[in-house]
Amino acid sequence: MSGRQLNRFKIKRPHHEIEFHEVLLDSLAQKKERELGLSEQKLEVLLPQRILQVIWLGFLALSLMLFGKTVQLQIFQGEALAQASENNQYAIRFIQAQRGVVYDKNMIQLVFNKPSFDLVVRPLDLPDDQPRREEIFKNIAQIIGQDYSELSRKIKASNLAEITVAGDLDYQTLILFEARSHEFSGFETKNNTAREYVSGPTFSHLIGYQRKTGEKKGLEEYYDDILAAQPGELRVKRDVFGNPLSKEVIAITSSGQSLVLYLDSELQRKLTETMEAVIKSVGAKGGAAVALDPKTGGVLAMVSFPTFDNNLFSQGMTQEEWNSINVNPQNPLFNRAISGIGYPTGSTIKPLMGLAALEEGVIKPDTQLYSPLEICVQNPWFPEKQDCYADWRYHGTSDLRRAIAESVNTFFYQIGGGYQKFIGLGATKIKKWLQAFNWGSKTGIDLPEEGEGILPNLEDDWRLGDTYHLSIGQGSFSITPLQVAAAYEAIANGGIIFQPQVVSEIIDSEKKIIQKIEPKILREISAGDDNFKVVREGMRQAVTSPQGSSYLLNSLPVSAASKTGTAQTGKEDVYHNWVTVFAPYPDPQIVLTVVIENVPGVQVASLLVAQEVLNWYFSQ
Repeated sequence: MSGRQLNRFKIKRPHHEIEFHEVLLDSLAQKKERELGLSEQKLEVLLPQRILQVIWLGFLALSLMLFGKTVQLQIFQGEALAQASENNQYAIRFIQAQRGVVYDKNMIQLVFNKPSFDLVVRPLDLPDDQPRREEIFKNIAQIIGQDYSELSRKIKASNLAEITVAGDLDYQTLILFEARSHEFSGFETKNNTAREYVSGPTFSHLIGYQRKTGEKKGLEEYYDDILAAQPGELRVKRDVFGNPLSKEVIAITSSGQSLVLYLDSELQRKLTETMEAVIKSVGAKGGAAVALDPKTGGVLAMVSFPTFDNNLFSQGMTQEEWNSINVNPQNPLFNRAISGIGYPTGSTIKPLMGLAALEEGVIKPDTQLYSPLEICVQNPWFPEKQDCYADWRYHGTSDLRRAIAESVNTFFYQIGGGYQKFIGLGATKIKKWLQAFNWGSKTGIDLPEEGEGILPNLEDDWRLGDTYHLSIGQGSFSITPLQVAAAYEAIANGGIIFQPQVVSEIIDSEKKIIQKIEPKILREISAGDDNFKVVREGMRQAVTSPQGSSYLLNSLPVSAASKTGTAQTGKEDVYHNWVTVFAPYPDPQIVLTVVIENVPGVQVASLLVAQEVLNWYFSQ
């Protein structure tokens, strides 16, 4: 056979030829399957329908959860989370501004802003690691000298964004902290100011104080809106570790405005020193004094004794110092000058009584009344008995000028309550005139906690004897020293009572006047000039006459007019001692009222104060 013919009998192989080794491997695989019993198993097994459903439901639930969380974070909490992120990135710090200060009438500065450093903590900036946080607390407690457990409790119990840990750090503590401040995440010193009061006890009741807690008294409270500064704001950008990256001022500071007072600070010092010395010398416990300008109502001086150091409240005090103030039975924090403690005026009322009697036609300027050692009237409840009202000594016949000068009680009993056929004012008219002089009402002084005083209730079983007592400033009524001084302004200037005013001007930080506070008329006494003149002449005679109750003042460098008073206290042989003086007599520049409380025996305590202070004042 030819080759061509042989080719027709060749076996034709497919495109992918099966090699020998493939046949061999397949044979071996089949053999292995038979040995393992797998030759009858299928290579793919379908999953049951229930398993597929569980897988599908699980996938669907997971998808819904992820979608819901996305909605929550993006829509419902998106703004809050964005704000939290902003807060973590930025921190707002306040820039301290200066509170306004206080000057006297001669621009002598009485209040300063003293630099102060407080240690504060921001809980959000503390480390998350609890052991590290506790370690910081222990180190801080050691530096500032506090108990660790108390410090830790204080911080953990507070929900404030910033907590003051220690105030007004001393220099050594400040240096100790700053040297290691990088170790104390969350803690930093805060620049602050504390009020520093010049001669604190001298001006404490007038100026008052401001504590770091925010509590205020005196001028600090009344004029807080004027004195208060507007702090600035600094925004600090931070990295993820809390380190500052940049700073930006977002609110500018604005300093508070300052006050200029009518106060004469040197007169205030002299009055305080003299009051303290006289009170101790006569065995008394306390008292008050007010000096007014009768042309404006400006407060030239105001003293309440005992006093206190207002720096203790602004800069901190020990427990012992607080106890000395808080448990003192004389209550040093109480401003006796404007609040009073139930002072009856004694004979200080007599010039007002005299003017009322002249205006009501009860007497004329030259009316003479026999003034015996005592006046006795029938007891309304026991007709067989008489009630007698005595004078402090026999005076005989007297007119109004002499009755004021020598303080003749029986003269004022008669013009007040009447006697025999003589018709007096009566209690209703007396009260009306006391109210005309603003007794029993606040004066409106620019200080907090002013008292009103108390006028008698004439409907409570009022009797003639009560009218006699009221006529000489005794009985159930009380007036503040400020009200007495304001009333005597009208006698000094011819009828005008000004609203007492402590502040005369408000100025800016450059000492430029922002507002000048003009005098305000509180009341005008409707009385004739001639009648005012008679009352003033009686007060002048009290100084010039050797028998006058204020003859001690006749040695002053200027002419003066005065009226003293000795008021019963309910304690045997213990009195409140008063004096009111205006000077110079022809053109008064000052009205000074002094009261010393609980003076043993009949002593001229207040007159001693007035004599020394006015002698100094008019000798300058």
